Amino acid sequence: MIRCKPILGTFVEIAIDEDKQAAIESAFSAIQEVHDLMGFHDCKSELSQINQYAHKQAVKIHAWTAQVIKVAKEIHSESDGLFNCGIGHRLVAAGLLPRHINFSNHDLGGIEDIQFLAPDLVKSSRPVCLDLGGIAKGFAVDMAVKILISEGINSGVVNAGGDLRVFGNTSRPIQIRNPESPEQILEIGSLQNGAIATSSLYFAKRDKQSSYLINPLANKESEVHSEVNGSYSILAKECVYADALTKVLALSNNDHHPCFKRFGAKAIRIAA
Repeated sequence: MIRCKPILGTFVEIAIDEDKQAAIESAFSAIQEVHDLMGFHDCKSELSQINQYAHKQAVKIHAWTAQVIKVAKEIHSESDGLFNCGIGHRLVAAGLLPRHINFSNHDLGGIEDIQFLAPDLVKSSRPVCLDLGGIAKGFAVDMAVKILISEGINSGVVNAGGDLRVFGNTSRPIQIRNPESPEQILEIGSLQNGAIATSSLYFAKRDKQSSYLINPLANKESEVHSEVNGSYSILAKECVYADALTKVLALSNNDHHPCFKRFGAKAIRIAA
């Protein structure tokens, strides 16, 4: 059984080897909840509440939001700051995200400034403009898989437009777009009980879009938007790590960055 829905800013496809519509709907509900909790576009989401109030007062958050923030802080530390969700203001300035708050008078912090006062309570030492778009989609895929397994599904795949996780005894082909000719699909192997995420600007030149890959360590504004040539993929056990680590690979251009080993991940880079 295969079902597809537009969500998370892409099309999410869930395929299972059994005829259980209710299980698929439960998985989509989990994905929707992640979207509602951590969406930047919604000024009332938990993420937006953190951005608006966390530097002034403690903000109570859902266990899933807390889990994503903890993983983001861990990867930020292990990547020496190369992965940092505190770049939302730069995406706002580029016109890629909506402006909910005026940050012009603030010395903005990053994910490292978020502190846990309790498992469901966070505060920030500085104003922040977090964007979890580089990690939450992978987490949503993982939650969908978790729900499917809890519903008794033995094997299947959840594919959220570049973030894919396979579970069970069935292996699935790994297909990546050719960065030189995006309409061409490259099959580079197969995947079983694992995840893969890919970052690339396949259609940026065609659509005349600004680069969404922001370098959080850039000192000059002219260096903030990193040039991306090629395709950057990460294989990992969980999609939340694969999703986030693609940014480390793309920004470092280092297939053997130390944090990949730390999280049991492997890099795949396809040059343009």
